[in-house]
Amino acid sequence: MARQRKGELLESDSGGREFPRIRRSPSGRIPQWAIDEALSKPPAPEPWRGAPISPISAKRTVHGRKVRGRKWRSRTATVLGIALVAGLYFTPTLFERFVLPAAMPHLPGAKVPPPGFEAASAPLGLPPATSGSTAYVLQKSPDPGQAFVAYDPCRPLHYVVRPDNAPPGTDVLIQEAVSAVSAASGLQFVYDGTTSEAPSEAREAYQPARYGKQWAPILIAWSSPAEAPKLAGKVAGTGGSAYAHIPGEPYVYVAGQVTLDAPGLAETLAWPEGPAHIRAIIMHELGHVLGLDHVDDPTQLMYAENSGQFDFGDGDRAGLALLGTGECVPRL
Repeated sequence: MARQRKGELLESDSGGREFPRIRRSPSGRIPQWAIDEALSKPPAPEPWRGAPISPISAKRTVHGRKVRGRKWRSRTATVLGIALVAGLYFTPTLFERFVLPAAMPHLPGAKVPPPGFEAASAPLGLPPATSGSTAYVLQKSPDPGQAFVAYDPCRPLHYVVRPDNAPPGTDVLIQEAVSAVSAASGLQFVYDGTTSEAPSEAREAYQPARYGKQWAPILIAWSSPAEAPKLAGKVAGTGGSAYAHIPGEPYVYVAGQVTLDAPGLAETLAWPEGPAHIRAIIMHELGHVLGLDHVDDPTQLMYAENSGQFDFGDGDRAGLALLGTGECVPRL
């Protein structure tokens, strides 16, 4: 299992993409024995071609805030998704769904972790009952047959904080925002401490040298427009997630990121109800991480420009509760 980097195309003899580090014949074709060798399998009579890690894009949406005349605007950014696809001449279903996804994380230079880390047999929590409001919008699914993408509820969502230049007292606001999102979705969060990792639009979803052989935790980073250009102007923060997919399973969010404008929010902190505004901003961005998009209803926290909302509205809660009912996918 591998991840295609932005702008990277790996060509095979058939015009598709290839698996890195697998030997070829002089003609450029990938022989079956090379695949068998890479997968530590005995040679099989049926030849096959690898098709590749397919580039899939997901959107990282950004919320707006209006604080004492300062108008926070919205933007969108792009996060890469990860997909495993295999092309076969014969018996494609068995190989695609079981052999290849299990083998790829163990090949040299794997870009994804071994599957099933911390996967339980049932969801770790359940979302609360809601009013049934429909005042929410889910981020678009890459698969028309899948209504929405969500995190795996059978695993905890780990998160870390990059505290550089954080306004004083905001560590508590992050904890309160995470608790609010967890309560509304039923998803269980685990704080893994602080990190020196800088935010990036091209953040890797798998960083074994930094975080071990598991998906990278959700990163909550205090930043600035100089470091994160998407914060330029009047943007308070950005939030979103990267998803992964293997054949036969739904798309699943595996790693997320929230970037907050430390200089701008330091000013906000000084205004009346400043801490409540910042907590609401973090809650809003975490809503994007879980899969909510902006909604055209000013009574909801996921509205693009806050009109005095400091807590989730009925629509926000209904959307988060739905996102807490994603499928468990231990094969990722």
